Amino acid sequence: MGFLDKLKSAISRTTSVLAHEIQRIVTRSPRLTGTSLEELEAALLGADLGLPMARQIVSAAKQAYETQGRTGADVFEIAAREVEKAMSVGAAPLALRPEGVTVVSLVGVNGTGKTTTCAKLAHLARGQGHGAVLAACDTFRAAAVEQLKLWGQRLDVPVVAGQPNADPAAVAHDAIGAAMARGARYLFVDTAGRLHTKHNLMQELAKVHRVMDKKLPGAPHEVLLVLDGSSGQNAVNQAREFNKICRLTGLVVTKLDGTSKGGVVVAIQRELGIPVKFIGVGEQPDDLQPFVAREFAEALFELKG
Repeated sequence: MGFLDKLKSAISRTTSVLAHEIQRIVTRSPRLTGTSLEELEAALLGADLGLPMARQIVSAAKQAYETQGRTGADVFEIAAREVEKAMSVGAAPLALRPEGVTVVSLVGVNGTGKTTTCAKLAHLARGQGHGAVLAACDTFRAAAVEQLKLWGQRLDVPVVAGQPNADPAAVAHDAIGAAMARGARYLFVDTAGRLHTKHNLMQELAKVHRVMDKKLPGAPHEVLLVLDGSSGQNAVNQAREFNKICRLTGLVVTKLDGTSKGGVVVAIQRELGIPVKFIGVGEQPDDLQPFVAREFAEALFELKG
């Protein structure tokens, strides 16, 4: 199964609900009435696309129907085009410095899959010919350190870890030194999960990043927020709060399978301007891939590629 097929399968619950509602609305009348436009907006909001994106799609559909009529306007194609346009804003591949190590910090709340994502990113980097090192900075959860070490053994990627309950900033400091000594091109830092509402834990994350910057000016060069795709609008709040503490450069969206709220990634990009860089659609190392706006838009509205 190719990645696009896996993506379509992963967000099938979102697309099936959304497609059914849109089809019901557009086939009921030869034109889009005020009522049907409201229903279309409600269907888009139901998939957690967010109010700004929903209104953008409704406005584009209304304009197309007024100028082309029902035969010339396809709401599915219009919606996909608007989503692709919005999701392409600020899109960029994972940063890679011209020389030296590029430090990528993964942040987020508990249970989003940061540790696994960290390992999968190292696997991707190695597949592109770049040496990688993993830093086990989730020092408060012993299972996270062991989990990262197991991934490191499985993928043949070195892991830098401290003692249980070690200072995560000290581990990050040592990991940068180890990555530099090895001539690695990437260091992926697995930080502890923390609720975005806990001020003291968020300040601790800021400290970890300050220590990185002292060890290697400019680090971390990427700060990726790992989001559970099934968390709906709460993911928008998480992105907003984490972005206040550490300037987010991108999102990694995991666990999209089994949710009807997959449109939340569109809402975050549209409202906060933080691009989705990677998307996860399974448990295997290759099931994390760079995000492609066109493919996601086509999958979301069940268009043929």
